[in-house]
Amino acid sequence: MLNALELPVDIFGKLSLPKTVVGNLKPEIRAAVGFDVEVVLSATHDTASAVLAMPAKDDDSIYISSGTWSLMGIERLIPDCTEESRKRNFTNEGGYHYRYRYLKNIMGLWMLQNIRNEFKHLYSFDEINTLAGIGLYFPSTVKVNDPAFLAPRSMITAVKAYCARTGQDVPETECEILACTYKSLASCYAETASEIEALTGKAYRRIHIIGGGCRDGLLNRLTSQYTGKDVYAGPVEATAIGNLLVQMLRAGSIADLPEARDAVRRSFAVEKVVVACS
Repeated sequence: MLNALELPVDIFGKLSLPKTVVGNLKPEIRAAVGFDVEVVLSATHDTASAVLAMPAKDDDSIYISSGTWSLMGIERLIPDCTEESRKRNFTNEGGYHYRYRYLKNIMGLWMLQNIRNEFKHLYSFDEINTLAGIGLYFPSTVKVNDPAFLAPRSMITAVKAYCARTGQDVPETECEILACTYKSLASCYAETASEIEALTGKAYRRIHIIGGGCRDGLLNRLTSQYTGKDVYAGPVEATAIGNLLVQMLRAGSIADLPEARDAVRRSFAVEKVVVACS
């Protein structure tokens, strides 16, 4: 591909698999810090390490690496390069031990972060959850992956404009603006889960939400409600844990990926999301 695009190959680094030993500290750094260390390549980019730490027991789980972006997908042993996958904007990204992360990039907590920053009062995230919960009566939703929400001057204005443009009720209060955004994210997760099942011809019973965004209790509950699937939240520091697991796999402290994920389940708080009956 690089040759076809006439890009200079020599400016890119060598491709290496996770567990590859990169090297040791330079002598001058070793002298300054007083120790040496073997540097082991983790699964990269950060989402690859996070997915490695997904505490799934089998292959019937969808994951959401939740943060500023939401990376939602499944693990596969072979890539899916079909035209239908391209049309639906699914990608095949490298994972641990020749696995592919078949996923879609979804707008995540970026929208909520921007909305929060625009409010006159800087609410805590618990207060944001409470306000959004009050506004769940509000019916309108937006397509969170619409380009209008990538980098608007005002996220609140963008949400209102989208609702007006699509003939829906326009949110006015803080509660309505937040509820509209929360429900829109959960709706997009449900739509993506359905796409994954249609493209793979397989039903998935559970969703694992990992990363910092898994602490958002309301979004977790709405995700379970909208998808109709069991949702498990945690671990929070999935990327760091995935990095650690690769080093343990390299050292032989852990034998394989199933054992690594079993260690995550036994070592970190992973909570099944409970949806209150209406």
